[in-house]
Amino acid sequence: MTELAVVGGAVVHGDRVERSDVVVRDGTIVSVGPSIVIPDGAELVPAEGLLVAPGFVDLQVNGAHGVDITEEPERLWEVASVLPRYGVCAFLPTVVTSPSEAPRRAIAALARRPDGFVGAEPVGLHFEGPMLNPERRGAHASGFLRAPDSELVAGWTRAEGVALVTMAPELPGAIAVIAQLAANGVVVAAGHTAATVREMEEAIDAGLGYVTHLFNAMAAFGHREPGPIGVALADARLTVGLIADGIHVHPTAVAMAWRALGPDRLNLVSDAVAALGQPHGATRLGSQDVTVDGSGVRLPDGTLAGSALSLDEAVRNLVTYTGCTAHDAIATVTSTPARLLGLPNAGEVAPGRRADLTLLTPDLQVAGTLIAGRQVHRSQVVAWKS
Repeated sequence: MTELAVVGGAVVHGDRVERSDVVVRDGTIVSVGPSIVIPDGAELVPAEGLLVAPGFVDLQVNGAHGVDITEEPERLWEVASVLPRYGVCAFLPTVVTSPSEAPRRAIAALARRPDGFVGAEPVGLHFEGPMLNPERRGAHASGFLRAPDSELVAGWTRAEGVALVTMAPELPGAIAVIAQLAANGVVVAAGHTAATVREMEEAIDAGLGYVTHLFNAMAAFGHREPGPIGVALADARLTVGLIADGIHVHPTAVAMAWRALGPDRLNLVSDAVAALGQPHGATRLGSQDVTVDGSGVRLPDGTLAGSALSLDEAVRNLVTYTGCTAHDAIATVTSTPARLLGLPNAGEVAPGRRADLTLLTPDLQVAGTLIAGRQVHRSQVVAWKS
């Protein structure tokens, strides 16, 4: 039996922050509170002056540190190993529109967990495409787009590791596919879409529950035809993803979304590509060459193609853009995505949960990350000791 205690920190509990210690036994939180008994001999993690948050969850990670998951899904575990430095304890490796073998390879790679793996937990796959509206495809390669088809998604089930599928709900045959995926435990998202209000509502009734990167690659809002943006902001049945890098979405639009959605429906994602953690220059997104510079990650024609954003930076940006509290910003990357995916061990610092913890400085820089009670990242901000 191994025991560990995170002591002296301020634990983030949903709508409040409370000075508390956290005791962990064999990777599971056993007690949380301001006056709990620290077991003799427990490894101590001093957290004075730090926020102790649930581990971050990122629902859209295309790659990082030079690895593109679509091109090399077998390397998703390498991406997983670097994400804790950004506070991420769980994530969805994301495969963009690509040849049909890429999703199959990703499903196989997810099932081949390396011996002794240490890193963020891949809690399922996100297939962004290929059932996208060609007019709203963004950086997705047009040659690999497909019409919705029950045979195409026949093996896409939660049991096989597929957690989230992004598609355009207005395409012919989409409603039946949405219902099929939802029945198989997959969260279905509207994205790369020009759906009308009626088409969005029909999709929600069929099982659609999420919107991928609000504002980007979708029909613009209109007051007579609000489209996917209007429905995303107005319909309480939807959780809504957003890339808060100041490039994909103007800070004022981020603030507008925040006012409409709040911490329970807004979900920040990184949409990170292989460029995350790399210097500016050339890299890849799926089958396509992209370039990274101060204006973002872009195709040769200037189309945005993912980001080099880290999830902790997105949280800081949300606070800057909206003036929201730190605990509300943290909810958008912890309890909200955990609830959407139905993750029983994520989203809360509470007894019985797996000890996935992100330690943050008061200005929301990552000081350390624990996964299943094991230190997997530490910065120089805090000294760790036994």
